[in-house]
Amino acid sequence: MTPPRPGRDDSPDRLYTVTGGRSRSNAVDTFDLVTLIVGECDPVPGMQSEHVTILRLCARPTAVVEIAAHLQLPVSITRILLADLLDTGRISARHPRTARAADRLPDPDILEQVLVGLRNL
Repeated sequence: MTPPRPGRDDSPDRLYTVTGGRSRSNAVDTFDLVTLIVGECDPVPGMQSEHVTILRLCARPTAVVEIAAHLQLPVSITRILLADLLDTGRISARHPRTARAADRLPDPDILEQVLVGLRNL
């Protein structure tokens, strides 16, 4: 027997229950795998256990993929749970900063000097 893949749940009933039967959320596109989630409040009594776990995990910025791995839930389900918390203002989402494409390209003058140098070889 093959062991289940991490994050894969063989019980679709559990996933249905966790999301309240939802398969999508309006804010799902807000979260990609590396979006950093930061908890904005402490868990309160009566919250869903997965939401409590997310808030505790996100006392420091935590990536969506790390949250999914910790919850042992698919990323799609984790995004729905995060959307619930975002809608109520209990978390904030931060996208890691990347250098602009123009900043990552070498200076055209340097490229031209390299080309001239290669031609002179």
